[in-house]
Amino acid sequence: MNEILKQLSARKSVRVFEEREISDAEKQQILKAASMAPTAGNQQLYTILDVTDQSLKDKLAVTCDNQPFIAKAKMVLIFCADCQKWYDAFEGTGCKPRKPGVGDLMLAVTDAAIAAQNAVTAAESLGIGSCYIGDIMENCEIHREILHLPPYVFPAAMLVFGYPTKQQLERQKPERVAMHHLVHENTYRRMDMQELEDMFVYKSAGKPWIDWMKAFCDRKYNSDFSKEMTRSVRTYLENFL
Repeated sequence: MNEILKQLSARKSVRVFEEREISDAEKQQILKAASMAPTAGNQQLYTILDVTDQSLKDKLAVTCDNQPFIAKAKMVLIFCADCQKWYDAFEGTGCKPRKPGVGDLMLAVTDAAIAAQNAVTAAESLGIGSCYIGDIMENCEIHREILHLPPYVFPAAMLVFGYPTKQQLERQKPERVAMHHLVHENTYRRMDMQELEDMFVYKSAGKPWIDWMKAFCDRKYNSDFSKEMTRSVRTYLENFL
C-alpha cells in the first residue's frame, strides 16, 4: 500500500491538540492543496474563511454545539459554498444573470467539500490532525452575522486543525461498514432489515441491536441539534428557491 492510501486509511478525527503551532508555511501548503481540488468548470465555487481571531474561535466553540476544543485548535477553516462572487461578477459586467438556484448551491457545496477534503489530506501528510465540524450549518442567523455571510453564501463545512496528542495518535479509528454494504453495483439496492442489521450491528457493541438503534436515533437523528441544523439549512435555502 502506498503512502497516500496508508494515510487515507489511518486518518481519524482529532479533537485534542498539542500546544505546538502550525507554521505559516504549513498553513499555506494546506490552503494551496485545497485550492488545487477538483472543481465544477474550474469555477472554484467556494470561499475559505481562515479564522485567526481568537474571540471569533471562542464564539464558534459555543455556537457550534458547545465544543471547547474548537477554541483551542491551532487552525480553523470554514469552507463556504459561494454562489455570490460569480453572481456579482455577472451582474457587474452586464450579463443579466438569473438568481442562483438550488442546483447552483448543491454544485457549490460539492466544490467546497472536495476542497475541504484536500485540506484534510494535505494536513495528514504533514502530521497535522483535523476534525470536521458539521455544526457550522446550525444557527444560521448568528453565523451569518458573525461571519458576514451574504445571501448566496452557505457555510458548508468547518475544519479544525492541530498536532494530535499522543493519546489521539494511539486512539483506535472507529470501524467502518463492510464494503459489500457500501458499494452497490450499477444501481441502488435498497436493503432489507436483515441486511441493515448485518451492516450496523457491530456498532451496538454487544447490546441488543434494536435498543442501540433506538438510542442512537434519539441521540443523533431526533436530537435538538439535528432539528436546528435542518431549520437553519432551510433558512439558508430560502434565498435559492
